[in-house]
Amino acid sequence: MGFLTEASMGPIIFSITTFFSTFFGGIFALKFKGKLHFIMAFAAGVLLGVVSFDIFPEIIEQIKTNNYDSIEVMIALVVGFLLFHIMEKTILIHHAHEEDYAEHKHPSVGILSALALIGHSFMDGVSIGLGFQVNSTIGAMVAIAVISHDFTDGMNTVTLMLTYKNSPKRAKIFLFLDAIVPTIGAISTLFVKVPSYFLVLYLGFFAGFLLYIGASDILPEAHSKHSSLKLVGLTILGAVFIFVVTRFA
Repeated sequence: MGFLTEASMGPIIFSITTFFSTFFGGIFALKFKGKLHFIMAFAAGVLLGVVSFDIFPEIIEQIKTNNYDSIEVMIALVVGFLLFHIMEKTILIHHAHEEDYAEHKHPSVGILSALALIGHSFMDGVSIGLGFQVNSTIGAMVAIAVISHDFTDGMNTVTLMLTYKNSPKRAKIFLFLDAIVPTIGAISTLFVKVPSYFLVLYLGFFAGFLLYIGASDILPEAHSKHSSLKLVGLTILGAVFIFVVTRFA
């Protein structure tokens, strides 16, 4: 089987797109911090739309067709939500304690936090590859969701590095690593064929992750300093955009 087949090009192309999303997110964090809330508000709506209008309908269809246990899929969703909640809050709790000692911010803390985001970005690439194993439409929608929140991942990588007294040059190096690993993750899935039941559980798990990222992370951050009806409208627009895309895809 050739490596660059028509089936393999989808996840590779979309994962390369995540490189630019992540990288530009980091550059925006460096240069245009005052405008980020508009992008984040729209991205939150996109994530909600992907979960509601693409991932959930596919899960329901797979459960009906294959007579899978719906409770197990919902357990996977809850695990996805709680796992990323625990991971994020554990990091934030550590950061909060560091803030108590303003003169003792260690660059290594920023590096470790950035490495955690890089590991997360690798799994984003894996998610894109697994999405394409379900079907091309799911793969494309998962990729859109990943591209949307990877912009904020790029922002967070740079912000964490700079917050803990790392140089802008070092921050850009870690930003590049964070941007490139989704492609590596997507390519890794081309060598493994995952059973269909595992793919349905993966969809539930990924839906839980997206719900957490959108509702508990990106959306509150978008409104933290600039809350307005315009931002609410952008979130609605993001959800409507995905609804339209999924109806005509």
